[in-house]
Amino acid sequence: MAGSPSTLPSALRAAVEEALSTRTKRSVEILGAEPVTGGCIHQTARVWTNLPEDFFLKWAQGPLSDVFAAEADGLNTLRGSTRDSADLTVPEVVDYSDAEAKPAWLLLEYIPRGSPGRDYAERLGEALAVLHETGQGRYGWPRSNYIGSLPQANTPMNDWAAFWWSERLEPQLVMASDNGWLAGLEREWATLELELPGLLGAAEEDGPSVLHGDLWSGNVYPGPDGGPVLVDPAVYRGHGEVDLAMTELFGGFPRGFYSAYEGRRPLRDGYEDVRRHVYQLYPLLVHVNLFGGGYINGVAAALRCALASR
Repeated sequence: MAGSPSTLPSALRAAVEEALSTRTKRSVEILGAEPVTGGCIHQTARVWTNLPEDFFLKWAQGPLSDVFAAEADGLNTLRGSTRDSADLTVPEVVDYSDAEAKPAWLLLEYIPRGSPGRDYAERLGEALAVLHETGQGRYGWPRSNYIGSLPQANTPMNDWAAFWWSERLEPQLVMASDNGWLAGLEREWATLELELPGLLGAAEEDGPSVLHGDLWSGNVYPGPDGGPVLVDPAVYRGHGEVDLAMTELFGGFPRGFYSAYEGRRPLRDGYEDVRRHVYQLYPLLVHVNLFGGGYINGVAAALRCALASR
């Protein structure tokens, strides 16, 4: 058995054992745990118990409020929205606690990492397009959640451009400006706010879709069958192009992914030249606020590209 239960804080171990015992109506003991690499916000481990299945556990010591409740909500939403898809897997939420007593934790089904199948990218593209067909209602979400460790407001709105400005760009702009990151771009941001309804107008014809919300290459991996596994969502209802635009940042996805997506859900005119850049501003601003000034040039370039077609 690799790993030791002592890998986990004693209070965390006791809380998870109690939760699993209550869930299964039997006495559950954690027999082993080993760290899982890859996350940059929370601590994570694969956990063995006296139950047949393994679990994935993440936890945090800081004052995170409802971060794991929000993640559980997002994972449950994605599972429900992709239930009929054989091409995409989302881990099942077993239990979580955001209680005042630390640490907070989230326990998931453990899905081991495999090797990507030959059609891995195509399966992911097709499945994402199917996910984007499931939306209804207004833009936003019934609850706020998180993008990385930053709060993400989701006040439901009927107007997509208004939502994108007030719930996505403006909060990140205020945070970045307060830290002195965006000096010299004030005129461009003011212009973008005025022009946004025209820049995003064509997208509104599609209506809202359920989005993963934080879809970069680190939040999807090949499972045991070679198919894609989605994790770490920041779910809300928005335009499907938002997920697609983010996949083109931070390493990108294989060409087959985009071909499969567009084969099922063709892109409207204006995505490549205009809307892609508008949507990429949000994750780029998030990275400025999380990691500092190394992303400012990317923000400035995307902003100028978004305005260049006026």
